[in-house]
Amino acid sequence: MSIENIEEPKITASIKKVDVDLYIPEQATSTSSKKETASNRAEENKEQQGRSNHWEVRTDEQAYAYLPKTESEIENRYGKRIDLVELTDKPVGRSMFINDNPQVGTNPDRNKQHGFFFTADNCIGCHACESACSEKNDNPAHLAFRSVGYVEGGSYPDYKRMNISMACNHCDDPVCLKGCPTRAYTKHAEYGAVLQDPETCFGCGYCTWVCPYNAPQLDPVKGLVSKCNMCVDRLEVGLKPACVSACVGNALDFGVIENTPENREQCKTAIPGFPSPEITHPNIRFQQTKTLPDELTRTDNTPVKYHKDSQGHYQPVVDQKVGKQKHWNLQKLNSRENPLVLFTLLAQAALGTFIIPFLGALAGIEVFEVFTGSNFFLPLVLLSIVLMSLGLFMSVTHLGKPFRFYRGFNNLRYSPMSREGFGLAMFSASLGVTSLLLLPSNTWVISSINQLIGVDLVNLVTGVTLRPWVLGSGGFATLAGLAGLYYMNQCYQIKARPFWNHWQTVTSFVGNSLSLGAMVCGVVLLISIGAEGAGFSDALQILGLVFVLGQMIEAVGLIGHNMMLNRSENEGGAAHYVQCTTFGKTYLLRNYLLGFNLFMGCGLLMTSQVQNVSESITVAVWLSLSLVNIVTAVIGRALFYNLVIPTTMPGAFFWKNKGFEQHARDVGLADNPTCGVAPLAH
Repeated sequence: MSIENIEEPKITASIKKVDVDLYIPEQATSTSSKKETASNRAEENKEQQGRSNHWEVRTDEQAYAYLPKTESEIENRYGKRIDLVELTDKPVGRSMFINDNPQVGTNPDRNKQHGFFFTADNCIGCHACESACSEKNDNPAHLAFRSVGYVEGGSYPDYKRMNISMACNHCDDPVCLKGCPTRAYTKHAEYGAVLQDPETCFGCGYCTWVCPYNAPQLDPVKGLVSKCNMCVDRLEVGLKPACVSACVGNALDFGVIENTPENREQCKTAIPGFPSPEITHPNIRFQQTKTLPDELTRTDNTPVKYHKDSQGHYQPVVDQKVGKQKHWNLQKLNSRENPLVLFTLLAQAALGTFIIPFLGALAGIEVFEVFTGSNFFLPLVLLSIVLMSLGLFMSVTHLGKPFRFYRGFNNLRYSPMSREGFGLAMFSASLGVTSLLLLPSNTWVISSINQLIGVDLVNLVTGVTLRPWVLGSGGFATLAGLAGLYYMNQCYQIKARPFWNHWQTVTSFVGNSLSLGAMVCGVVLLISIGAEGAGFSDALQILGLVFVLGQMIEAVGLIGHNMMLNRSENEGGAAHYVQCTTFGKTYLLRNYLLGFNLFMGCGLLMTSQVQNVSESITVAVWLSLSLVNIVTAVIGRALFYNLVIPTTMPGAFFWKNKGFEQHARDVGLADNPTCGVAPLAH
């Protein structure tokens, strides 16, 4: 992937200034530099005047805090160029404007891909790297760009724990950059750093979904995402990132990627607990030589553990931490994603409500042809606009900065979220045009205007046909809506979230569009037919068929999803385990309701063939079935958002542990800001 330099972010660094002269030694290779005389220091300080002062280097900076000067490889192990100058059209030696400073750094390797090196054997879990990072970036207690998690296994007396320190890996293929709808991310030719601009971000959190390493951090208090910036201000003057300099166990190191640090013998791309590097090609390398047990568990409550395969690699497997008992836990269906539950369902209902009768009329189905030519078609179009507008409004309320919603169209080149929003916005706009074109042919509207202004408009509009224009705008709305639905599905085809990354997602979205659309359209259509004194049977038969088709599509997807996840031993299988235990009874209820909908829908189809069935009874059954379908859809979509388990890094017992966070909220511990547990809403 070429280096993206789109909408350069303003790079800021929280720096504690020290009132000393600038001091940047040419090469810090021994501790003898600490014993220089004051006169020598003054002379060197004088030589450094005029050079970059992004970071006022302390005169007692330790030797290990400086970047080494070594020869680098031409390509990394993924075949990507390490020298990034050739991948960008930007001038070499440009300023990064760190803290609005126009000076250019003095690092001779500033245009090469850098990365972290983590030696798991040396990490003692002291969290000094976390503290240094948070202090430098002035992070609140509930936020950390670098985190230390644990995996452990074995039995006494041979019980072992491995600590893992992880931040942003500044990947070759940064999925956060491609997924962000606002283009808040940029991969720089300088150091290969993937930087994010919080001032461009509107807090949707999509980057936190797609990243497998939990690098972008959504602050629910500020409503913005921020992340590790590779300490580029320190790199500009030859210093390693703050977390590396603070590491007391010499576990973290940093430099040009693929350069194995001194006294290291491995340069691996993965260790136990690290998600597959094939997702993003991260720029981090590992060493782990100490023998570990064949099975390692996480100390957080995520039902995932890691088992060593025949090749010696650790693969995720389901860890049945909570047994197999089924529970309801209906209260846990309430989550931060509630606006997205409503957004997706309302948008899909709006799409189905308009597209079903419109395509039916184009297909020559008499009932729909009559309906689209009647006065009731305009109210249906307006109802679709209302449903879509409510859905889009709910999606905006999910943002941390709702008034920046317009930035969601910035990344149409890459982001499926941008394309989804654009498609649905075009659908709404086209329906608006369609409703305007329908006004002259709607006798209710013309009659109302006649009464208001006292002018007979019937003769003025008689003979004026806008039908071709209505078909054109309606056809465009259909294409835009289907495109929006397609990219809505693409938003959830995320490698870092296996529970979503399945064709069941598209069957759910399409199935709900058909069933909910048939439900809403059916109510309007039945009112229309009843007002005109026509029979219900033909309309109910067609809409009932569409309803049953939607339920069948969703059922087939759920069956396939269940079969696949029952065989999966990854995070998707772990999410299914939670679905069958923590939410087991709720999951069964949704499935039973879906079966009930299918059964009653088929029964409705059969009763529509019987001539002597009361129409009022038929309408009552249809309305009851619609209500049950709404409950089914809401439960299913809430489970969809609550169950997903990402391929994220292991947490600690307290920190980065969803179980502890919930406990802290339950007992009131989360009310203390120093606890590090943020509120659910943003």
